[in-house]
Amino acid sequence: MSNTKVLPLVEPHSDAVAPCCPPLTERRFTADEAETAARMFKALGDPVRLRLFSAVASHEGGEACVCDISDVGVSQPTVSHHLKKLKEAGLLTSERRGTWVYYRVEPSALAAMGTLLTIAPAEA
Repeated sequence: MSNTKVLPLVEPHSDAVAPCCPPLTERRFTADEAETAARMFKALGDPVRLRLFSAVASHEGGEACVCDISDVGVSQPTVSHHLKKLKEAGLLTSERRGTWVYYRVEPSALAAMGTLLTIAPAEA
């Protein structure tokens, strides 16, 4: 029996997208929108965090045990620090199972970042 859960697909323009920001080309950001977007991109601006995020996102089943992704060239406490920063930015979620923690990419945050970087559709 497998503990693997299938994560639902979130379309970039669905109502399930985490509130963040409109496409950059649509209008100027409010201060709150800029703060939210900056927090997400700042979290991914560190090479170790980007590697960890990529390891979780590309892991089979859509989730990864910290024991499977901690080989990024830094100590375990540093890995934990970076995973915490990714969680605080809303990019990852986690679940403790026994002594291990399993991480998943937050699909709504990923969709929100994708929406932010798309070109706004032209008015009809």
